[in-house]
Formats: sequence, C-alpha cells, structure tokens
Amino acid sequence: MKKILLDTNCYTSFLAGDKKVLTSLANAEIVFMSVFVLGELFAGFKGGSKQGKNNHLLEKFLRKPTVQVLDATTETAQFFGLVKDGLKKAGSPIPINDVWIAAHTLETGSTLVTYDAHFCKVAGLRLWLR
Repeated sequence: MKKILLDTNCYTSFLAGDKKVLTSLANAEIVFMSVFVLGELFAGFKGGSKQGKNNHLLEKFLRKPTVQVLDATTETAQFFGLVKDGLKKAGSPIPINDVWIAAHTLETGSTLVTYDAHFCKVAGLRLWLR
C-alpha cells in the first residue's frame, strides 16, 4: 500500500504499539490524515486526562514528511454525496464522520487503514481491515 488514510481507531492503535498498524505506516509512501479524523481525535483528547500529551504526540506525528492532512474540498463533498447516496439506497448507513472519511479515501485513491468493519458497506472503498 503506497497511499493510506489512517482512521481514528488505527491512529490510537499506533500509539498503543499495534504492530500491524506500525507495519502499514512503515510501508506507506504517503499517510493521509483526514481533518475529520483529526476532529474525532481532538474530541477524544478533550474527554481524556492526557490532553496535552496527546496533542503533542499528534502534532509530532503530523510533522512527519510522509504525513499529509486533508482538508475538505468541493471534490470531497462530491465524493461524500456519492457515498452517502449509495449507503442510503443500500439501506446501510454508517456514522456521518465515517462517510466523510470514506470520501477522502476515495478522493485520494488510498487504502483506508481501519478496524471499523462498517466501512465494508462503502462501494469501491479499498480497505486494510485486519
């Protein structure tokens, strides 16, 4: 996998030393971090007792030369519309932030590194899922 997008649960697994996630990160040429993943992480940090430490670790991770933060664009919104419509027609909704994360993954042509099986419901999404 040359291009990956790291989901929230796999970022936290990376911090916990998950060897599978570490291997994926080591083998990737580019690691995308969606602004929506960052939002989920910041929300989690606010609710925890190690907010300062977690913010510092995330800032350090984001400074790595292979990591690129993705902001939402009009193209992202178009992919969001396709994903959300496809899920609605299939009767298979997923959390709204995950629709945005799937949209970013499709937009970049990357593989989503996640432990959330509900992403399997998104047509055309390349998944790492271990």
